[in-house]
Amino acid sequence: MPGRFFDTNVLLYLLSDDRAKADITEGLLPGGGTVSVQVLNEIATVTQRKFRMSWAQTDEFLLMIREFVTVEPLTYETHDLGIALARKHALSVYDAMIVAAGLLAGCDILLSEDMQDGFRVADRITIRNPFAAQI
Repeated sequence: MPGRFFDTNVLLYLLSDDRAKADITEGLLPGGGTVSVQVLNEIATVTQRKFRMSWAQTDEFLLMIREFVTVEPLTYETHDLGIALARKHALSVYDAMIVAAGLLAGCDILLSEDMQDGFRVADRITIRNPFAAQI
């Protein structure tokens, strides 16, 4: 079933002082979607380093996100596809792994502020900036 894949940067706006972007993300999350284990790991890193949250707060935030999304595992297949996408589309390895996880999860939209809005990969997934109207 087609769906939305959330990049880390979109979900981190839930913790941001940028209320406009936080509100947009809050509106998107109840509609569900997918993240990868990589997204959860990146969120844990940022909550610890940038936001200086306690581990209990980090756990609570991650649990809240997981209540709304399906988590796509990282596998050798994700890695191999990600490397191929990085090579073909000149993506960073980490961005390519996000795209690969979205493709393997069957998503047709990848919500990301950092990747090129409107870029279509493998003729199956389109990157969309959910904040584009705000810019």
